[in-house]
Amino acid sequence: MGFAYFPHTEGDIRAMLDRIGLDSLDGLYSDVPEDVLYKGDFSIPDAMSEMEIRRWFDDLASENVRLKVFCGAGAYDHYSPSAAKAVISRSEFLTSYTPYQAEVSQGTLRYIFEYQTMMTRLTGLDCSNASMYDGPTSAAEAMLMTVACTRKKSRVLVSATLLPRVIDVVGTYCKFHGTGLSVIPESGFSSDLEAFRKELAAGDVAGVLVPGINRYGIIEDLSGFADAVHSAKALLAVYSDPSSLAVIRTPGEWGADIACGDAQSLGIPLSFGGPYLGFLCCRQEYVRKLPGRIVGQTSDPEGRRCYVLTLQAREQHIRREKATSNICSNQSLMALYVTVYLSLMGPQGLRRVNELSYGGAHYLYSALLDTGLFTEVSEKPFLKEFVLRSGIPAAVLQEKLLEKGYFAALSCGDDIVSFCVTENRTREEIDDLLSVIRDLRSSK
Repeated sequence: MGFAYFPHTEGDIRAMLDRIGLDSLDGLYSDVPEDVLYKGDFSIPDAMSEMEIRRWFDDLASENVRLKVFCGAGAYDHYSPSAAKAVISRSEFLTSYTPYQAEVSQGTLRYIFEYQTMMTRLTGLDCSNASMYDGPTSAAEAMLMTVACTRKKSRVLVSATLLPRVIDVVGTYCKFHGTGLSVIPESGFSSDLEAFRKELAAGDVAGVLVPGINRYGIIEDLSGFADAVHSAKALLAVYSDPSSLAVIRTPGEWGADIACGDAQSLGIPLSFGGPYLGFLCCRQEYVRKLPGRIVGQTSDPEGRRCYVLTLQAREQHIRREKATSNICSNQSLMALYVTVYLSLMGPQGLRRVNELSYGGAHYLYSALLDTGLFTEVSEKPFLKEFVLRSGIPAAVLQEKLLEKGYFAALSCGDDIVSFCVTENRTREEIDDLLSVIRDLRSSK
């Protein structure tokens, strides 16, 4: 056999091929166009010793270019405590799966319970699951929740000021669940309440999704949204950056029924795009439509506090037609990361993170305007991320900054670019980035 660790014998393979009416394994790919099939040899090295393979991976890793990140767009370069990395690397957490047996899973169940508690306090809502894959999938599940909760309503509304990838993923989920989706145009770089009111008047809307902080970094004023949505017998969901909820109004304070978003901003490293952590919280009356698993606190026969899986609204546990979502690999390892982060930071630490990010972002904002190469597009409040109109094409600006080791000036269309500053960025780095941009002014 060509693969020493594959369990199937030649006889096993022949029997399976005969059962499905094929002559060879190649027949499994007969529907794949010839021009997309790879016919070469894979670039996989020969067997190596441990020392050789370590050197090989070190050389491979050295090809990664580590940039100073001045972009956000839903993924933020916040400080990652060493303790969090150490804890999630422990084998009992790293290799564990679903804690079905409560008597041997109290450690896992407890941290999930603590995670849920912290997320409800951040969002101002009653219940949290643990958890979703990432922000966009949590948003999609939130919208499907609104349909399940309201019944007989077949459409959801989302704001155009949400991150584009969030809208795309919600659209994909809605398409394959037979749910209508309407994207409501923005007005002045913010969600347009009046435009939402007009759509809600149709009477077929189950849920509305708006951002707490939008794709432009603007802190949205959601006054009136909850009243308008609830008067139409629909549910309001707010897509939030949970790190910011330490200092801005929470979804609960805005009157939202559901909060969703990506918890990556709570210390999870960028890691070239993942793994991240989608969070989903709701008011108690909707908890039975909340997908995933929920851990609860109880007492054992001797009266000691303990934890159990309380709600599991998955297809494995209940009838398919009553299941909410088949979320299996529920990212609880990343929920542990966030639990450790929040435990270490505490309320004061989170506020300090936002204070440093706010100060750096507003310093950069003013300095960029002073270069004469940028102009304001909005006077609305922002926290750590903002947009400006650039007098230099975004592609040119990005290229020059990349050459100097900076990832910045993300294009938002129409000559508008975004910047983001977190507590990880020093004043020296900000000034150096500004000097690169000023050099562009002198070379124009």
